[in-house]
Amino acid sequence: MAEKQSILGRINQLAKANINALLDRAEDPQKMLDQLVRDYTNSISEAEDAIAVTIGNLRLAEADHAEDLAEAEDWGRKAIAASDRAEQFRSAGDDANAKKFDDLAKVAITKQINAENEARSAEPMITSQNQVVDQLKDGLQTMHQKLEELKSKRNTLVARQKSAQAQAQVQQSMASINVLDPTSEISRFEEQIRREEAAVAGRAELQGNSLLDQFAELEDASQATEVEARLAALKAGKKETPSIEAGDTTIY
Repeated sequence: MAEKQSILGRINQLAKANINALLDRAEDPQKMLDQLVRDYTNSISEAEDAIAVTIGNLRLAEADHAEDLAEAEDWGRKAIAASDRAEQFRSAGDDANAKKFDDLAKVAITKQINAENEARSAEPMITSQNQVVDQLKDGLQTMHQKLEELKSKRNTLVARQKSAQAQAQVQQSMASINVLDPTSEISRFEEQIRREEAAVAGRAELQGNSLLDQFAELEDASQATEVEARLAALKAGKKETPSIEAGDTTIY
């Protein structure tokens, strides 16, 4: 009985364990959860074995009790049969056989009483064992519920822990990179491009001025040529024109 009470106490202690409090004290929640799952699974297995033994012993006791009751009932029938036979011999005047069967009836009654006492003495123990088994079954059911709760918490908390670790790793990676201000980089590139564009425009302007100068020189040369041509034509025309008479002031 002491061993059964010890088993019951252990089951109750495990069933009432505060999982949240255990996790609060854990340095590594995942390892703690995995260990708790293993401990609970092992404890449930041990409890099931212990309860199976307890139930087996209870069933044996119940079988012995039923056998004692059946034996008491059988000895009772034998006592009645022996007593009836003694009365038959007594009615026939056979006192010797009557006494013999009365003695047999007494033996049967004695054995009946012993069997009844055995059955009666076992009843409190059987009642107590039934109560213990009921408590063990209830505690075991609670342990199974706690184990499912623990597994659910384990999966949820491990997923949250992995997510937090991944975020921390990303943040650490970002912190290790010298991230420049993108707006300042864009402004720097824009200024560089503007300078390149200005240089190209300057070269284009220089090339444009050079062409204008060349065309201007061509126009000046063409004009000078035309002037020379006209002067030559003018002189040639004068050679072909008749001499101007005295007093004629007309200009051709």
